[in-house]
Amino acid sequence: MSADLKKLPKVDDALKNQLEGFTPEKLKRATTAEKTALPTKEELAAEKQHEELLHNIEGFPCNKLKRTSTSERIVLPTSEDVEKEKQELQHLKAVEGFNAANLKHAQTQEKVVLPNQEDIETERTHQNLIKGVTGFDKSTMRHAETQEKVALPAKEDIQTEKTHQSIFQGVQGFDKTNMRHTETQEKVALPAKEDIESERRHLKLREGVEKFDRSTMRPTETSEKCSLPTPTDIETERRHLKLVAGVEKFDKSTMRPTETSEKCSLPTPTDIETERTHQSLFQGLEKFDKLSMKSTDTVEKIVLPTTEDIKTEKEQQALRAGIEGFDASVLKKTETQEKNPLPTKEEIEQEKKA
Repeated sequence: MSADLKKLPKVDDALKNQLEGFTPEKLKRATTAEKTALPTKEELAAEKQHEELLHNIEGFPCNKLKRTSTSERIVLPTSEDVEKEKQELQHLKAVEGFNAANLKHAQTQEKVVLPNQEDIETERTHQNLIKGVTGFDKSTMRHAETQEKVALPAKEDIQTEKTHQSIFQGVQGFDKTNMRHTETQEKVALPAKEDIESERRHLKLREGVEKFDRSTMRPTETSEKCSLPTPTDIETERRHLKLVAGVEKFDKSTMRPTETSEKCSLPTPTDIETERTHQSLFQGLEKFDKLSMKSTDTVEKIVLPTTEDIKTEKEQQALRAGIEGFDASVLKKTETQEKNPLPTKEEIEQEKKA
């Protein structure tokens, strides 16, 4: 029993005195304020699209499906896989033939690290969560039935699978005798002036963050604000809903068949001249002699803001202060009248021609 007590970690005397002298009466009472965030316009649109997708999947006629047969194909390993397998076998042989007599004796030192305040708070939260799960009353749960839904592949997925299969057939039936031997040339590109400048700024920023004095920081309180949509957002949402309703109720029988004609436009003399200039520029870069370059020192200049920038910043701050301190009670209720402009004679003529 004494041996087991000696193995237990020892607590610092100062920390032990603080824990023993702690009383719950010293804690301050705090009230929790729950805030409900309304869903945004994007979340409502995503939810509506998800419900429409589920409705279309549930109403899909299964009698239109055709039976297909699955063909299994054996993919041969690539040269990278074979090389990796060889390296793994060499590592295994080296480990199996390793002489353990060459190892040196080392002593293990055990160090007991006391938990900090964050670890204690995390452990307390974890214990409370376990107690809540263990003491949960199962009688308050309601019975639910799981519905399994099979999502059929879309036309794009079937087309992608066909393309994938055709690529595999082309790779498996490829004739390696038609390949020509090539030699790889490695080129080392020196960093540009902008990259060196960006790296220097990054190092200065990192040094400033690592050496930052936290004692100069002041505590702040975060206030959550729920901004209501503006009349422009409401009008845009109303138009979007009307547009979606018009698309859903659109009569496809009124559409006329059209034929698509593909045109291959030849490059203009300007494009050819630009390509020739681009090629000559690349040749000049490849044949450039790096030994003719001279070392230069970079001088950083700090550009102060102009009077226009300061004036613009003051106007923005004044506008922001006016918006934050605006009294919504002085607003008057207005009614919006929607007008549907009829197309002009020219637009009707263009539509007939199209």
